[in-house]
Amino acid sequence: MNLRLAVLLTNDDTSAWASHFPNDGQKVVRLLQPLRPDWSYEVLSVKDGVMPTSPADFDGYVITGSPASVNDDSLHWLGSLLDFIRAVHAARQPLVGLCFGHQAVARALGGQVARNAAGWGLGTAPTHWQTARPWMQPAQSTTTLMAAHNEQVTRLPEGAECLGGSDFCPIGSMQIGQHIWTTQFHPEMPLVFMQALLGYLSNKLDTDTMARAKASLANAADVPLFGQWMAQFIEHARKNTQ
Repeated sequence: MNLRLAVLLTNDDTSAWASHFPNDGQKVVRLLQPLRPDWSYEVLSVKDGVMPTSPADFDGYVITGSPASVNDDSLHWLGSLLDFIRAVHAARQPLVGLCFGHQAVARALGGQVARNAAGWGLGTAPTHWQTARPWMQPAQSTTTLMAAHNEQVTRLPEGAECLGGSDFCPIGSMQIGQHIWTTQFHPEMPLVFMQALLGYLSNKLDTDTMARAKASLANAADVPLFGQWMAQFIEHARKNTQ
């Protein structure tokens, strides 16, 4: 199955610090390309107003993370993204949402996203899976991924199912139909990037948050496994929604 995948780049950080690293769209391609070298990948800069013309333009979509808020209606590109998510949902095209993408799907389809009263999720974080899915092979009851968020989904959209989470982030992952799967976390984010991010944030966040984040890096992220699950989900969705 040779698929055309679009990665919708929503990270609008144009700081000098961010420019030292691949953008989030490139990070997603670097995660998936070794696993599915026959697929073709295109990064579309949604945050600059670049959108597919139709859900049928590609065989599947991944929406990246972003420091932006899905509740910030001043973002000139956000409305178009939310409309496109609704169109993808109606067309039953495969879609994976990561962090901001997870939250954008929730908001677009009638869920709710709010600031977490417990503060930042930063460093690594677990997702305890409540139920297994066919694409989650090899199976693993808990996965650990990088986290960088202070907002999260607080109410599921109608028809969505929570697949897993934690005490800190109860709706850590959700599924809608056979074609949408999302996670609050960052499978595309390598350890070296998180280490650099914590250094960048060291004088911007409180001491306790930074200490917890740094300590959490002792827990290795399940990056190749989760990338495999993402690829298998897109293949599963193509087979079961066409």
